[in-house]
Amino acid sequence: MPTTPSIIVDLDGTLLHDAPRFEERDFSARTQRAVDRLHAAGVPFAVATARPVSTGIGIVRRLHADACIYLNGALIDFDPAHSDMDSLTGRRPVDPGDMLKVGFPSARACDVCLAILSVIPDLQIGIVMDDVRYTNFDVTQYWTTQTWTYTDFRDVPDGVADKIIIFPRGDQTNLLATLIPDDFDVHISEGRLWMLMAPDANKEQAMLALYERWGIDPSSAVSFGDDIVDIAMMEQSGTGVAVANANPKVLAISDAVCPSNNDDGVAHWIEQNMLN
Repeated sequence: MPTTPSIIVDLDGTLLHDAPRFEERDFSARTQRAVDRLHAAGVPFAVATARPVSTGIGIVRRLHADACIYLNGALIDFDPAHSDMDSLTGRRPVDPGDMLKVGFPSARACDVCLAILSVIPDLQIGIVMDDVRYTNFDVTQYWTTQTWTYTDFRDVPDGVADKIIIFPRGDQTNLLATLIPDDFDVHISEGRLWMLMAPDANKEQAMLALYERWGIDPSSAVSFGDDIVDIAMMEQSGTGVAVANANPKVLAISDAVCPSNNDDGVAHWIEQNMLN
């Protein structure tokens, strides 16, 4: 494979500045300029985020990303320039090569939710499928713009679920950990959101699928991250760069450290190492 330099970057806590509300997080003009210069230099640029399509697609479009890994790897958009909400959420058919979805039957997700709730009845839990959250709690306490509907997990439509989301209290985490079925992997984001995913739905596998599609050697890739879910992707890349505000475990495995997300660390690293 060619050793073409390429960039893959996490969003929240890495590329985006912090903000009081989730929906207000954004990247700076400096970051936009750096990414625009990468495009002009012919360097492939991709996003890898835990975000669903609804809160990620606008950012991806403004960055003119060449690909986007949504939902921590449950959905890969290989052609953001021609995709939209309808195509990425199953409302409009797409060519198989334009998108890859890695999930599990919604019926299985419901069974898992009901089994966990039988032990922890007051747990906040839900299923994400086609950018709708089917939950037993009010989602707006965490995300004010995401589509959701209340469920008892006996009325969720048939389909391919992307992930199960859980917001456990501190006193629920130890017991919850014993209840996760063997056919799911657990990703924990920002220390509070548990995501139960299909074993092949992760950033590192999605990155490898993307680079195989592009015909690029992953050893030439530079990946940026801040959280535990980014570690394997960073380790699979030729260079894994942590922002200064990253989780200590991410800092420990990184090949390099750049300034924090609020100090435009990704843009700073790109300027210093790829654009000069």
